[in-house]
Amino acid sequence: MILPDRLIPVGLRLAKANAVFATEAGARARLRARTLRPRPYGPPRLLRSDVTVSAARNSAGWPVYTLTPRNASPRGSVLYVHGGGWVGEIMLQHWQLAAQIAAEARTTVQVLIYPLVPYGTAKDVIEGVTDAVLAATRTHGPAVLAGDSAGGQIVLSSVLQLRDRHGVTLPRTIAISPAVDLSMKNPDIAVVQPSDPWLGTRGTQLFIDLWKDTLDVNDPVVSPLNGVLEGLGPITLFTGTRDILNPDGRLFAEKAAAAGVDVEFIQLEGQVHVYPLLPTVIGRDARKGIVERVYQACWSEGS
Repeated sequence: MILPDRLIPVGLRLAKANAVFATEAGARARLRARTLRPRPYGPPRLLRSDVTVSAARNSAGWPVYTLTPRNASPRGSVLYVHGGGWVGEIMLQHWQLAAQIAAEARTTVQVLIYPLVPYGTAKDVIEGVTDAVLAATRTHGPAVLAGDSAGGQIVLSSVLQLRDRHGVTLPRTIAISPAVDLSMKNPDIAVVQPSDPWLGTRGTQLFIDLWKDTLDVNDPVVSPLNGVLEGLGPITLFTGTRDILNPDGRLFAEKAAAAGVDVEFIQLEGQVHVYPLLPTVIGRDARKGIVERVYQACWSEGS
């Protein structure tokens, strides 16, 4: 189902989607609910008939679901890291995007079910994602990292670690509305906040404090905006202007470009957080663009 784009902000307001992130009380209630009654993380029963799904655990003990095209020989791989404020489990929209990438880009997609707060922390999860990328590269060849929101923070911090510790540069990283500076100190956040129907800073701070654990909030493992960006592979960053993460996303793109990184900054006026995942025409077009970039990264000559 494709919804009119103008209805999305209205629906988010009516659903009080920002209740979890706007206040500390809302955040604590979500954390307690997710800790006591974790949501299921497995794929939906009906995904796509042209994709096969298998499950295993990786070296970190995380569940990993592997999606492959049913009637094609895949090349390369994508590792997808879902968003959810470091506390929310993977959702239907994440699974749909992962399946679309597998089928239409003719590649292997690994969906990483990483530990969430209060059990998962930035240091351990970045280590786990880094190891998963190295293993995927050995098995499948070229690997693309992709993630949204909190997952976007994870993938951008991971590409820094892959470069610094392993000398690995990826052919493409895709970050959808990523959180890139968890200090939330950018004054432009307050300017955007009234127009953002989804996110807020007060509740998010609780999740950030748990996520960073003993690390300083300015550590690139937590806030990739503070990393040295020279030498990273190509990055595609999607963001909408009705998203409090937009100002820092723009700073990240500017810093990356100044460092000589091939960065593609796709900013759409009036769009909300993670708009490429939403059931709108604009979201559908963004997903098509993601598939095209993955295909190019995995199938181009020399990959």
